Amino acid sequence: MEIFRIFHLQCARRLPALPESHPCSRLHGHSFRVELTVSGDVDPVLGWVLDFADLEAAWRPIHAALDHRNLNDIAGLENPTSENLAVWLWQRLKPALPGLSRIKLMETHDSGCVYRG
Repeated sequence: MEIFRIFHLQCARRLPALPESHPCSRLHGHSFRVELTVSGDVDPVLGWVLDFADLEAAWRPIHAALDHRNLNDIAGLENPTSENLAVWLWQRLKPALPGLSRIKLMETHDSGCVYRG
């Protein structure tokens, strides 16, 4: 069984590896949509894979670290592509969410990536 919860981040970034002529080499903002998926067996007593409150608790420090910040200023996100951000999120969330099986990160309404660790 899989459960998921959707979270949002408002962040600024620039992609320093791109040529100056590329618009993403300049500072710009994104309203990221982050979907966290946890897989596991349904607990026969509780009837769920994981309490959604546990997902929220694992997300809280991530939100505090990233929301309304310049991602380039965050250690490990000096080149904050969506792909690098998904890996960064995985590394920090997996210890708190052992059943984490997928991170879907949308940087716009029609562009994003999926990371499965």
